[in-house]
Amino acid sequence: MGMFDSIHCSYDLGPSFHNRSLQTKDLHNQMMEYWLSPSGQLYELDFAGTQSWVLQKDDIFPYEKLTWEKNGCHGKVRATNLTREIEVYPAKWNAHYAPFPRKTITIVEGKLLYVH
Repeated sequence: MGMFDSIHCSYDLGPSFHNRSLQTKDLHNQMMEYWLSPSGQLYELDFAGTQSWVLQKDDIFPYEKLTWEKNGCHGKVRATNLTREIEVYPAKWNAHYAPFPRKTITIVEGKLLYVH
């Protein structure tokens, strides 16, 4: 298994890849999220600071509990300037008897250049 990065794909890469969440192990492998726009630009999605730990008292049990809640802050979307080949595959694939689809895409300075 291991860690992977997610790419939310709005670019038409062909059947099983358009408007889907894709995974790759060819980027940072830190569970980061990206968006491939309809124009082929790759963006990094950063949700850091959008949720906070909140200490709450529980009326039923005599202890406090820590919960993870949205804090009203918004995430950031940054255009990348990556240059590399990335192998992508669907995050979910339910067709047990069909071959698992994979594609290699070439990104140059953050822009999709070629789909293999």
